[in-house]
Amino acid sequence: MKSEIKAALVILAAGSGTRFGQPTNKVWLDLAGQTIIARSLTNAANGFANSRLVLVINPDDEATAKHIVATELSQLKVEIIFGGATRHESEFNALQYLAPQITAGEIDVVLIHDGARPLAQPDLFVEIAQAALDCGGAIPTIDVNQREMDTERAENVTRVQTPQGYVAAQLLDAYNKALVDSFVGTDTAGCMEKYYPKITTKAVAGDIFNLKITYPQDLLIAAKVLARIGK
Repeated sequence: MKSEIKAALVILAAGSGTRFGQPTNKVWLDLAGQTIIARSLTNAANGFANSRLVLVINPDDEATAKHIVATELSQLKVEIIFGGATRHESEFNALQYLAPQITAGEIDVVLIHDGARPLAQPDLFVEIAQAALDCGGAIPTIDVNQREMDTERAENVTRVQTPQGYVAAQLLDAYNKALVDSFVGTDTAGCMEKYYPKITTKAVAGDIFNLKITYPQDLLIAAKVLARIGK
């Protein structure tokens, strides 16, 4: 059964392919017969009965994005908008695009997800949305054991994943305040911590398979994961 939460799902895909070694964003590349971005969008939408699905792109990629939406995602209503020079600016643009519906109370929570994380499953999106609705905000985290070679002391390091979700009205307000202050957060949670420090951001158990495709070897790993889990 799909969630009835009124959620806006923002998928960020406005980056470049610099670190991946491609002339364009890696999200347009094929992953086991489907583009990376198509998998990200499908997984995000599949957990909800009725949600807004917003794809944030570089203006140079408009033709590519429209082609993929038309050929791979015809069953979904994908709204394409242009991002900015930074992640923060892209998130701001998405929130401004959704502002009329957020202000009208038509959107309860906004989830912001990295389009280069195509293996995040629908259940994770729903869990983040529900936790954000209950607590004010939610992020998926993974605890990783890391050993410091100089001291031989083991430490737990927490890695933060996406989607990151927050109550829509407060998230919009935080980004509007950040614009006035010229504040640029490293991610969604960073901006919310700045302007809504009293909000509880719940740490939800992330997924070890929810990897971010940054380098060519990540694409190979993702393909092996898909073969293993059969999706």
